[in-house]
Amino acid sequence: MENDFHLEYLQKVNFQKNLNRLNKKLKNKPVVIYGTGVFFEAIKNNYDLSGLNIIAVSDRKFANHSDNEEFFGYKVCAPEEIVSLKPEYVLVATINIVKIMESLETTVLKGTKIKLLPLVKKPFKDIWNEIWD
Repeated sequence: MENDFHLEYLQKVNFQKNLNRLNKKLKNKPVVIYGTGVFFEAIKNNYDLSGLNIIAVSDRKFANHSDNEEFFGYKVCAPEEIVSLKPEYVLVATINIVKIMESLETTVLKGTKIKLLPLVKKPFKDIWNEIWD
């Protein structure tokens, strides 16, 4: 049921259009996806991410991961390991992007040239509501 909600949301925000744009913009650039919850699962199960050069997925739940551990076929890493993988971009795959992006910018990505983008482009009113919620 929760995946249905996320799929409806992805369709509402025309995620495929945004994914096509990201595929062109980030072609062959190393990317880490941050956020591996049910929202990312809905994306992975319903959209083709093969146009992105995803070198790993990251989440706090992988803090104590084993070597060569994978999630949906992707290498996993703890947030603190992102910089060592040398991605050009970190794409945030969560519904509530504002707090996550702010946290990543001020902690693990602070002082790096790694660019941070939302995987899903949200309408401004949704972001506004998230900030003032």
